[in-house]
Amino acid sequence: MSGLAAGDVLAPRTFAVTRADLVRYAGASGDRNPIHWSDRVATAVGLPGVIAHGMLTLGLAAQAVSEWTDGAEVVELGSKFTAPVVVPDDDTGVEVVVAATVTSVDDGLVRLALEVTCGGQKVLGRPTAVVRA
Repeated sequence: MSGLAAGDVLAPRTFAVTRADLVRYAGASGDRNPIHWSDRVATAVGLPGVIAHGMLTLGLAAQAVSEWTDGAEVVELGSKFTAPVVVPDDDTGVEVVVAATVTSVDDGLVRLALEVTCGGQKVLGRPTAVVRA
């Protein structure tokens, strides 16, 4: 992770999310809410369709942070869930893109301002990460 400096813009990471990923995540997390697998239930509660678990989306941001920092210890990771990631019932799903800018490096900590989007729309609000350098 050496060489990161305030103002550095890190290369975006793109992750595909499919309905199969949602099923696997539901099994691993125990969150089997039908809005994550049933179009009927999702639309009945006002969603545009089946949506990804918010924590899955945040987990993708964490994966990007890990890749950028060579697996450095994550001290903080936070965000608000601001827009759903709608996952179509096809073989390709959607792409979630995670971008970041280094906002500071001091006292052995690297702070990152993240941007997490799907279809060009921000899906996480004010996502940030702090890792130990």
